[in-house]
Amino acid sequence: MTNFDVIIIGAGAAGLMCAGEAARRGRRVLVLERASRIGEKIRISGGGRANFTNLHASPENYLSDNPRFCISALARYTQHDFIALVEKHRIAYHERDHGQLFCDDSALQIIDMLRDEARDAVIQTDTDVIGVSSDTAGFTVDTGRGTYTARALVMASGGPSIPKMGASGFGYEIARQFDLNVIAPRAGLVPLTFDPDMKTRMEGLSGVSVNATATHGKTRFTEALLFTHRGLSGPVILQISSYWNPGDTITLDLLPGTDTFAALKRFKESEPRKEVGTVLAQMLPRRLAQRLVDWTNCSGRLAETSDKSLRKLGDHVNRWQIKPTGSEGMRTAEVTVGGVDTRALSSKTMEVRSVPGLYFIGETVDVTGHLGGFNFQWAWASGFACGQSV
Repeated sequence: MTNFDVIIIGAGAAGLMCAGEAARRGRRVLVLERASRIGEKIRISGGGRANFTNLHASPENYLSDNPRFCISALARYTQHDFIALVEKHRIAYHERDHGQLFCDDSALQIIDMLRDEARDAVIQTDTDVIGVSSDTAGFTVDTGRGTYTARALVMASGGPSIPKMGASGFGYEIARQFDLNVIAPRAGLVPLTFDPDMKTRMEGLSGVSVNATATHGKTRFTEALLFTHRGLSGPVILQISSYWNPGDTITLDLLPGTDTFAALKRFKESEPRKEVGTVLAQMLPRRLAQRLVDWTNCSGRLAETSDKSLRKLGDHVNRWQIKPTGSEGMRTAEVTVGGVDTRALSSKTMEVRSVPGLYFIGETVDVTGHLGGFNFQWAWASGFACGQSV
């Protein structure tokens, strides 16, 4: 059969969710996937255990040029709806920090669940889409394995993050073909990198980790920070990276909740003979503490160190301003920030208003979640909304 009611391009989280919902409503569904396996990003997520949603998912956990767009879909299919689906399939799971939910066993269980939910859909892997066209009857999709037609076409091909998983910007090409605006895509949830001079200054700190607060404008996160050979990583950096643009400055507090200068002053009064670096190493990892002391020229005993010098050190700890020169890029980015401009879409159905029968869902559109299962929740919610409409 080459004629279907719905063709979905992309067998990732959003595409599989949409396929299951559409097939359940009696639609003849074809899912086309260029990779040899479905759900590849699901498979590698959460260290192989799939951080499949978050207990605290809400519109505040998403960024977009059109921030209210995600409200409708997230309200219609919540994290609790997906949890109920997981429990229906008897998949054991557990909660980690900040409401993140993971499979006890394997991410493959989520893929198997979605495949089972979409069992009435035809899923075809190893299929490259060559081109898409439309007429009054619907859409024609030309592939390396044949030509297929349908009255509705759903683009669930994701963004270009992690290209080794088969990711590409194909969805954006189709969007532009139909005269839709695409918000410039960039890497999100990605480690940040520095220029050679800064990397030299931080040499020897790779592997050091601290709990830190990262601030960019009015956006702030507090989680683990990790020093790397190329720059900074860890959850707090991944979170703030989605808001960062080249040239922007990020402020880091390496001792959130502690006034470092005040703490150093107290030590100066109670233990004046101690070295500044020794005291700071009681609050921070020793290697990092010593490097901060060196950077601020604040070595020596507390008794011999002026309050001005201690304040300079304290400011560097609590308000360290960094200007990354780049990121690790799409190669390691967990998500793509930007995508198809949601102003062209119905927030209830994901359909393109100017092109009836054409839909965009999941990472393809300009909705990006925070780290911690929020992007999967957007995939489930947008896929559900679309599947209920096509």
